[in-house]
Amino acid sequence: MNKSTHFEGGEKDVSSNKEPSTESSTDDDKEFDWKSIDAEDKEVSLVHFRIKAIGDISHLTKVELISFRNNLIAEIENLDSLTNLRELELYDNQITVIKNLDALTNLEILDLSFNRIKKIENLDKLPNLRKLYLVNNRIEKIENLENLTKLDMLELGSNRIRKIENLDALTNVTELYLGKNKISRLENLDKLSNLELLSIQSNRITKVENLESNSRLTQLYLSHNGVEKIENLGSNSQLETLDFGENRLTKIENISHLKNLEELWLNDNNISEWSDVEEIKALPKIKAIYLERNPVQKDVMYRKKLMLLAPSLTEIDSVTCRC
Repeated sequence: MNKSTHFEGGEKDVSSNKEPSTESSTDDDKEFDWKSIDAEDKEVSLVHFRIKAIGDISHLTKVELISFRNNLIAEIENLDSLTNLRELELYDNQITVIKNLDALTNLEILDLSFNRIKKIENLDKLPNLRKLYLVNNRIEKIENLENLTKLDMLELGSNRIRKIENLDALTNVTELYLGKNKISRLENLDKLSNLELLSIQSNRITKVENLESNSRLTQLYLSHNGVEKIENLGSNSQLETLDFGENRLTKIENISHLKNLEELWLNDNNISEWSDVEEIKALPKIKAIYLERNPVQKDVMYRKKLMLLAPSLTEIDSVTCRC
């Protein structure tokens, strides 16, 4: 078992998907003793300790994972000796510039979410990086990622990005998250032939297009956009989950070829006629469908009719189907 040290200055946040904690520490004025961390440790977690700067940790030559989650760090520094580091977490700090990472050539996972970063930069010396988290920053452009050819997951949700671009070198990416940006068009994804999951929720997309090269997609999330028609999914027959919740759809169409589809999210649209629902009859593996807050839901026989159309359904609007 790897030896590890965990310090906490406040309540533990056990979920990596949670938003930053607003709890305050009782140790605000206490300077952290960096030498108290054992030099033999391979995992170090300094969670919510209100650390303002990374001190001298040059003795941690064996550390492979270090977390500075929920602190007050404004600058990335003093990491050059951590050449065995595989995972670095700086989630929820006050960082404005990505820098001083060149020595971390073995780094595989980097989390800089919930900071104040405006630009993706200075990552070109991280050839082994596989997962990059930059959620909830102030990034306006996708750029400077061309050297990260081993990257398999890129998370850029909740930024200020307006265009999908500069991803051609990321041919190993299987998961791409771009939710809560200002993107108006699906484009420049043709080199991502290994893409399995695309999440582009809460943007400004009005048309499904340019996914012909993404034939390995199994999950597509397009909720909270302005899409008016389901179309152009002819090359995406491997889809298992399809999410068009909160768009402008009036009909279920052009999905009869999706024989692997198991989950279909269409809540909060404008589907009003049963004739516009019948295409689900062609989906042999469909298990869950979400049509709540569509006009068609007002039918008193709503659930019964859906089950007759698709006997494979086990869940309708998050409620288990019962015979």
